[in-house]
Amino acid sequence: MAYKKDTICVQGGYRPKSGESRIPPVVQSTTFFYEKTQDMADLFDLKADGYFYTRLANPTVAAFEGKVAELEGGVAGIGCASGMAATTLMAFTLCGAGDNIVSSSAIYGGTFNLFAVTLPKLGVETRFFDPDAPAGEIEKLVDGRTKLIFGETVANPAIKILDFEKIAGIARKHGVLFAVDNTLATPVLCRPFEWGANLVIHSTSKYIDGHAAALGGMIVDGGNFAFKGNARYPAFNEPDESYHGLVYADLPAAQFATKCRAQMMRDMGAMMSPQNAFLSWLGCDTLALRMERHSSNAKRVAAFLAAHPKIDWVWHASLPENKYHKLAERYLPDGQGGMLSFGIRGDVKQAARFMEGLKLITQETHVADVRSCVLHPASTTHRQLTKAELEEAGVPENLVRLSVGIEAPEDIIADLEQALAKV
Repeated sequence: MAYKKDTICVQGGYRPKSGESRIPPVVQSTTFFYEKTQDMADLFDLKADGYFYTRLANPTVAAFEGKVAELEGGVAGIGCASGMAATTLMAFTLCGAGDNIVSSSAIYGGTFNLFAVTLPKLGVETRFFDPDAPAGEIEKLVDGRTKLIFGETVANPAIKILDFEKIAGIARKHGVLFAVDNTLATPVLCRPFEWGANLVIHSTSKYIDGHAAALGGMIVDGGNFAFKGNARYPAFNEPDESYHGLVYADLPAAQFATKCRAQMMRDMGAMMSPQNAFLSWLGCDTLALRMERHSSNAKRVAAFLAAHPKIDWVWHASLPENKYHKLAERYLPDGQGGMLSFGIRGDVKQAARFMEGLKLITQETHVADVRSCVLHPASTTHRQLTKAELEEAGVPENLVRLSVGIEAPEDIIADLEQALAKV
C-alpha cells in the first residue's frame, strides 16, 4: 500500500516485530557479534545484508535511512556525518581526477567552496552556470568528462527555484547523472525524483531533524539512472577488485548507493552516528506538520517585508511578483518553505544594526529549525567568496537570510517591525 507523505513521516523506515521496541532503539555499538565465520565473510563480500561495523552500517542509522528514502521515493539512503559529508561522498563516488561537475552557481556557500576550491586540488573541475540561463547555454558546459549536474531545489540563500525539467532534459540528453540538494524544500514540499533527478542530497540537520539537535546528512539513490553500458561511468562498469570483481552496474538495484557505501564510506568513514540518527528519526515524525507551518509563516512574513519602506527587496516564491512564483506553483505547490532573503535599505552596517535589534529572532549559523533565526551570509557562510563570486552566487552584500520558524506569526512580524524601527 502506498502511503501519503504525512503518514511516511510518522511510520516510515522501521516496522517492529512482535515484542520489539516500537521506535528504533539506539544501537550504540561500534561492532556486531556473529557465531559463524562465513556469515561475516558474506557481509564483507556484499553477499548478505547486515551489520558488522558502524562505520559502514548500523541498525539505528538504517531506520532513519529507510524513512528518508521512502519519503523521497528512492531505493536506498546513506546516512552521513553532515550534509557536506553527503555532498563530498557523492562527488567522490562519481568523479576522479580529470573529471568535471556542472553545477548551479546558486548553491550553499560551503558546497560552492567544496566545488570551486577543494575539489580542483584533487583534479576535479567545476563549471558553474546561472540556473536562470537558457538550456543551450548550460549545455555547452557538458563534455565527455562531466560526471554530475548539480543544483538546489531552493537555493540557499538566493531562494531561487530550480527549473527541474530544464536541467533534467540536459542530463538525459547527455547521459549525465542529475543530483539535487533538497534540504530547504524537503520531500514534503518537493520530490526531485518525480521531476527527473537521480540523486537527492539532504543536510538532515535542517528541517528533517527540525530542532537544531543533531548533525547529519543523507544521500538518497533514486535507482533510476542507467549506469550499465554508459561509457561515461567506467568505474560502475569495470570490476572492483576490492570486492572480488564486483561490477556495480550489474546490481539489480541501488547501484550508486552500494558503490558509495562499499567504497567511499568504507574509506572515508563519514558515517552518521547512531545517536544523531535516532534524534533525526524522531524529529522527522513531525516534518509534514512543521513544513506546513514554516511555509504559511514565511508567506505572511514575506508579504509584510515586501510592503515595508526600509526593505529594498524580498526573495520568497510565495510572492506573486517573485520571478520564481510560476516555477514554485509547478514544483512546490503545497508551500515554499520557511527560508527567505531580503535586502535592508542601506549598507552592511544597517543590516548589522537591524539584526542586533532583534529580540525574539536570533543570529545563528543555522537555518531551518523550529526557531526563527537570521544571518548575514556575506560575512559568515559565504565570507570565503570574493565580491564577484558573491554576485555570481546571487548573494548581495546587504542580503539578510531569515529562517522563519513555527512561532506565532504575529510575534515574528512584531519583532521584525521593532528592529526595523532602529535602522
